[in-house]
Amino acid sequence: MRHVRAIAVFGIAVVALTGARGSHGGSCGGGSSSSGGSSSNHNSDNDSTSGGTSGGSLPGGSSSANKAIRDVTIDDCKYDAATKNLVARITVKNDGALDYAYSVTMKFKGDAGGTTVPATATKTGIAVASGASVSAELTTPYPGSGDGSEYTKCEVDRASRS
Repeated sequence: MRHVRAIAVFGIAVVALTGARGSHGGSCGGGSSSSGGSSSNHNSDNDSTSGGTSGGSLPGGSSSANKAIRDVTIDDCKYDAATKNLVARITVKNDGALDYAYSVTMKFKGDAGGTTVPATATKTGIAVASGASVSAELTTPYPGSGDGSEYTKCEVDRASRS
């Protein structure tokens, strides 16, 4: 029993120490352009990561295993009534010494406990020179028939660079 408690305390400590890093959740404004951004941390080195990180710990808990996802910041997340698309605008910042091409997958979600089926959008080949930032837009067709208001947030699901 003590062993289980020690593991639980360690797990909570890891979440507490890493939970604020890489939080890439943004809000989606149904029918409006409500902005929900987040800050990102640009200090470690690795090329690929996956897994939603909105408000939780990063997959693997290692700061060096999440470089690509940390390079991505969500600037805006919304439903575009004119095109009937879910749209996420992001900025990718490359603090590395080399130029990279990024691939980013965004997940559009509803409120926790809701019945909204997550939608995803992927953009590949986002070229970012060393020391530069690039803005990009990820879109996916709105899967519903309403006004998009059930999609309340978006988050970076996966990011990689090569």
